[in-house]
Amino acid sequence: MSIPRPRPAGAGRCDSGSVSLEVVVLFPAALLLVLSALQGALWFHARTVATAAASAGVTVGRAEDGTVASAVAASASVVERSGGSSVLGDAAASGTRSATTMSVTVTGRAPQIVPGVFDAQVRQTVTGAVERVTAPGSP
Repeated sequence: MSIPRPRPAGAGRCDSGSVSLEVVVLFPAALLLVLSALQGALWFHARTVATAAASAGVTVGRAEDGTVASAVAASASVVERSGGSSVLGDAAASGTRSATTMSVTVTGRAPQIVPGVFDAQVRQTVTGAVERVTAPGSP
């Protein structure tokens, strides 16, 4: 005759479906994490394009014979060549020029994976010195 062994606590319970429940709980969290990383990458890329466009505008506008209009046109050209509205939607460039400095600001919106969840506004400003002829020894 055999001696019955004591059962551990909880033995005999059915665990069927516990993996499905874990997946149901964890999948949305993992999906949110992946989509957030992708949204961050799209925002960073749009920011980089805006910085490059503003920099190109300053390069054109700071020349001795440069104008604000030529700087804004150069910025718009860089945005268009970099993907246009699919990379930086509602893109707009503005600039100011004084006797010593040239500044260009590019604004727009990064593409949104899930609309309304992330404010994808991008605004980048680049400033540079205006080229000018000076006499030796003067600033």
